[in-house]
Amino acid sequence: MPPNLLVSIHDVGPSSEGATDRLRDILEPATGEYRYAMLVVPNHWGRAPIVAGSPFASRLRDWSDRGVEIFLHGCYHRDDTSHDSAAARWKAKRMTAGEGEFLGLDYQTAFNRMRDGRDMLQDIIGKPVAGFIAPAWLYGPDALAAMADCGFALAEDHFRVWKPSDGTIVARGPVITWASRTRMRQASSLAVAAAARALMPARRGMRLAVHPGDVTVPRLVDSIAKTVRALANRAPIGRYADLLGTPTVSNAVPEINRNRLSSTETSN
Repeated sequence: MPPNLLVSIHDVGPSSEGATDRLRDILEPATGEYRYAMLVVPNHWGRAPIVAGSPFASRLRDWSDRGVEIFLHGCYHRDDTSHDSAAARWKAKRMTAGEGEFLGLDYQTAFNRMRDGRDMLQDIIGKPVAGFIAPAWLYGPDALAAMADCGFALAEDHFRVWKPSDGTIVARGPVITWASRTRMRQASSLAVAAAARALMPARRGMRLAVHPGDVTVPRLVDSIAKTVRALANRAPIGRYADLLGTPTVSNAVPEINRNRLSSTETSN
């Protein structure tokens, strides 16, 4: 299988429009225009709703028409649930700043948020979304079940891309990303990116992800530009949709046992 590089801009919404444009300016010298995915949040932290017919909605439609792959990226991008297990509490505290929205949701709530967000985005862009990616790449068992039942073509976490319908993994490997929250996290992500530039082999489904907060830190901006250029020189820019025809590259994601909603409940 030929190698390729998948690039994505996370947390896209009305409140991050300026940062999204800045990220596009950083990426496009290496990727070319519109050769990346956008992970769109319908109402970031409940403060930035995407309104049909708005100028931002028109931009989303235009980006999609020009080739940008549009993923649903949660609903609010905010974790407002309590977590029963120690492992979930650790992930919620250490792996994200209160943004693991789908880590602790029950099946019905997760399903309804996914369905409503999917339908809203599809009405705006006029085509199916490319898939669903949870905020902070964190999924609870009920969220995994709901995602499969919503019919999304693709999903990803920190280490793999898979088909929610049957758990088939279509790409495996770490995603290269940056953290702007603290100086320690900045230093760590800069070191990982430098190692990726030097050591990451060219493979199918190499992934690079950027966030609006990255543009607030000049050294992260410089690292992103260097890294996307280095990896793009190693492998052509690809599309997530290209992975749909890829044979299984590892074991399937384990099936999740769950209680599904009845057809009556899910239609409300």
